[in-house]
Amino acid sequence: MSTADLCSTPATDLAALIRARKLSPVELTRAVLERIERLNPVLNAFCTVTADAALDAARAAEAAVVGRERLGPLHGIPVSIKDLHFTKGVRTMSGSFIFADRVPDVDPPFVRRLKDAGAIIVGKTTTPEFGWKAIGDSPLTGISRNPWNTTMTTGGSSAGAGAAAAAGMGPLHQGSDGAGSIRIPSGFCGVYGLKPTYGRVPTWPVSNTDYTSHVGPMTRTVADAALMLAVMAGPDEWDRTSLEGAPRDYVGDLGRGIKGLRLAWSPDLDGLAVDADVAAVVRQAVRAFDGLGCVVEEVKPGFADTHELIRCMWSAHEAGNYAPYLRAWRDRMDPGLVACIEDGLRYSVVDYVEARGRK
Repeated sequence: MSTADLCSTPATDLAALIRARKLSPVELTRAVLERIERLNPVLNAFCTVTADAALDAARAAEAAVVGRERLGPLHGIPVSIKDLHFTKGVRTMSGSFIFADRVPDVDPPFVRRLKDAGAIIVGKTTTPEFGWKAIGDSPLTGISRNPWNTTMTTGGSSAGAGAAAAAGMGPLHQGSDGAGSIRIPSGFCGVYGLKPTYGRVPTWPVSNTDYTSHVGPMTRTVADAALMLAVMAGPDEWDRTSLEGAPRDYVGDLGRGIKGLRLAWSPDLDGLAVDADVAAVVRQAVRAFDGLGCVVEEVKPGFADTHELIRCMWSAHEAGNYAPYLRAWRDRMDPGLVACIEDGLRYSVVDYVEARGRK
């Protein structure tokens, strides 16, 4: 296959070709790295590319195939990790000058599982500073651009993952989502992203947004997301909030219908402005689900008075985590983040506890 064909083929098919000894992990990894090298100067989806380590891992993966060793479900498949999350021996900058030289010496549980399943990490994808906002720029790594229109934003905070998935810079990309950080760039970039139930994918250390941040897949197909989630999901002793018990068979469940599934939908989330084109597409989706046998009910979710609650919780978290850095780093931090931190400092502990209680 050509480089373009390899970079547009789903991970499910690539994994099958590797297991059948019809595709070399080295050939696949080189194709992905070549595409990153060609497109990244324009899109800025990757802030770190681990080409040498990826090719070394691909050669080892190829030797395992030749030696007819037992292969994991992601054997030889390239994957990217969001730069908010630790990667052993690979810098994790969180989009900030503060941590520009940080190189962790440990992998979190989901990264270990991806590696154990045979995945090959090709690099780290961009994020706004500490993942604090829903667009794709940071003082350290610059602006990430939407592959469909480079004058437009990718969304955030899994900005690079969304751009990389849409542009075929690898089939599997890890994102995380506290307030839309998987869903927004997936929507903006036209890929599939899933924010799983909290604790379904264990992580460590805890996110700066506490229990609101969930790790999940960002891919070009639903089947690829199911494959990636199946590898990452499940309890782990490193994460006391991880859900006990075996997760569902995400791959096997893809063939099941959704007749009888109950779905709630709101046309405007209790009064938000919605573009007419967006409203029309959402109503079209509602009709599609209804036609598939789902029970679709229009609801009022009770979000009308939540703005101040969210503002308190979000800004207080940012202040609690990053206010100590203001004295030394203010001039090199995102001005919007600085403003958010200063906003958070005006809330009391009582304000924060009450906001969490209302949530």
